Amino acid sequence: MIELIPAIDIIGGQCVRLTKGDYDQKTVYRDLPAEIAKEFEQMGFKRLHVVDLDGAKSKHIVNSEVLKGITRQTSLVVDFGGGIKTDADIETAFAAGASMVTVGSIAVTQPELFMSWLEKYGADRMILGADVRQGKISINGWKEDSSEDLLPFLRKYIDAGVKYVLCTEISKDGTLAGPATDLYKEVMQAYPDCHLIASGGVSCIDDIRALNVAGIPAVVFGKAIYEGKINLHELIQEFQ
Repeated sequence: MIELIPAIDIIGGQCVRLTKGDYDQKTVYRDLPAEIAKEFEQMGFKRLHVVDLDGAKSKHIVNSEVLKGITRQTSLVVDFGGGIKTDADIETAFAAGASMVTVGSIAVTQPELFMSWLEKYGADRMILGADVRQGKISINGWKEDSSEDLLPFLRKYIDAGVKYVLCTEISKDGTLAGPATDLYKEVMQAYPDCHLIASGGVSCIDDIRALNVAGIPAVVFGKAIYEGKINLHELIQEFQ
């Protein structure tokens, strides 16, 4: 059964969503992310994906206090990403209560540092972020495209012990246009033991059903929640 992971994206301490990672296409939904997290927990969710969009843009963690508020007020398993660039950043994230961290850009720009974190903290606490635009890995808050192709990039780290991969198809993110299911199938076919977390484009329960049928282990979704496109109680009943 597919694992359900609601998302909270943060700018200026507020819960927001972007469209295709564009900071100029920002919608503010709520002022208190910790309150939203508590609502998710009360509904029956166990996991939460938190993204520090300010951190992703500024290349260091910005919203650690918001993360701390979420982890202190809920017992959700929180994975945190955005702006984790240094040893100090990853220590800040764990000290603020994150159970896991999602790291993407550093895996591209400083692979030795990523590998040292994988060794130090273990594969159960590290999620490899693979944000894809036109087949290439994108970095630094999706503002830059690297020369890395998705499948070889994943192979390097899966061979090194990475278990969890969060893959976002940027052209789908925040569009409510449906997920990149074919892309995720391709990843699972290449790496069947990978715990792939699909992200981007989920618009309705049928999208999640399709990912489940395709054998995708987990899904992150946000905008569909905040836009009222998914009945969360129905979703929980079906998949939890």
